[in-house]
Amino acid sequence: MEDNMKDQTLRRKDEHIDIALHKPVQNENTTGFEKYRFRHNPLPEIDFEAIDLSTSFLDKKLNAPFLVSSMTGGTDKAKRINEKLAEIAEEKGWSIGVGSMRAAIEEKNSIESFQIRKYAPTVALLANLGAVQLNYGFGVDECRRAVDLIEADGLVLHLNSLQEVFQPEGNTNFTGLLKKIESVIEAIEVPVGVKEVGMGIDGLTAKRLVEAGVDFIDVAGAGGTSWIQVEKYRNQDLKRYQAADAFRDWGNPTSSCLEDIKKCGLNAKVISSGGMQNGVEAAKAIALGADLVGFGGALLPLSVGDDRKRMFEQFERIEFELKAAMFGIGQATIEQLKFTQWLEKK
Repeated sequence: MEDNMKDQTLRRKDEHIDIALHKPVQNENTTGFEKYRFRHNPLPEIDFEAIDLSTSFLDKKLNAPFLVSSMTGGTDKAKRINEKLAEIAEEKGWSIGVGSMRAAIEEKNSIESFQIRKYAPTVALLANLGAVQLNYGFGVDECRRAVDLIEADGLVLHLNSLQEVFQPEGNTNFTGLLKKIESVIEAIEVPVGVKEVGMGIDGLTAKRLVEAGVDFIDVAGAGGTSWIQVEKYRNQDLKRYQAADAFRDWGNPTSSCLEDIKKCGLNAKVISSGGMQNGVEAAKAIALGADLVGFGGALLPLSVGDDRKRMFEQFERIEFELKAAMFGIGQATIEQLKFTQWLEKK
């Protein structure tokens, strides 16, 4: 039975990649960034070439305020994706996270697919486990092992309640998780963050998490891939398959999450992920309070292929778009962009 569960976990990894690429799993909700615009500054009074995108995260310097969001791991296909993304993240100075490492904890043969430190030796690297696993036998030791296995700078615990409800093998007991997250934070040696998986973290929840000691919040809002819809295509249960359609627009839009959290004035880093597509949206996210911007689904299609040049160019394009947007409003640094007055609702 235990071996069968391990096989299911690994098989699910490749199924997730294939479904995300080839099925209509886009959340019908938008990120909300289209409701914002930057007022153009015709006299920026700065040198475009002098615009500085650098920042820091988890005590690591980044050349740009970007994160390759946690996506995959556990299989040969996932290994190749992670390695390619890690190489370019290192070259461009972006931070990077790996997908859920439950497979690595349960099956030693899958560990190598997550071990990307040799491809990204200097950037901030995040380990990743599902928070709900703290109710299914995982604890501080497993969290510490996930960090140690990939020499990570931090650990992110992901919240995916509705994905688990629609997942055929889902773990749905989310009782008392906040206290267990707090116990991990108190015991583990690296910073701990919490992320959603595409349905968003609101201000109230973010406040509770930060009060429990969380170092960073990745809002992972609605507007990109819906993991309810991904699980729909894995489901043999007709009830769940049909019910998934009622949740096609479920979730808190990414921009709304940022707005809500900004009002709380929390002392924690904020990452904006969930449907992010380009550098202009990234600029809007930073102006709404994000410290970093995470790209996941937008990077996946090219990362499964062999055209490294196009992958690299995608990273470069996103950076150029952010830099051009900053020039268009006369903001020379990421810190200035965070406090800009040039963003407005349409």
